[in-house]
Amino acid sequence: QVQLVESGGGLVQPGGSLRLSCAASGSIRSFDAVGWYRQAPGKQRELVILLSKFIGTNYADSVKGRFTISRDDANDTLYLQMNSLKPEDTAVYYCNVKRGRLDYWGKGTRVTVSS
Repeated sequence: QVQLVESGGGLVQPGGSLRLSCAASGSIRSFDAVGWYRQAPGKQRELVILLSKFIGTNYADSVKGRFTISRDDANDTLYLQMNSLKPEDTAVYYCNVKRGRLDYWGKGTRVTVSS
């Protein structure tokens, strides 16, 4: 069973930055895809960024140019660097990894963008 633990969320002002982390219990190199999703209040969960071995990196249009995914394979940690944050980025952010048809999720970390 894969365990994912997110951290780094919090309250930030519009225009600010945050870096989220996701620590995985297994080698992130073993997964077919790793990435981040988010769920805003009253909305469905949506893709933020997904890094796939097969199709490359897929970004939501709303975060292109502002959010960046990175990974530390030695420490099995995934990061989401978020810059120029907007109030509409307010959501719970979830780490996700995929292996074949299986999806694994963290419990999420809350990001609130507000003045």
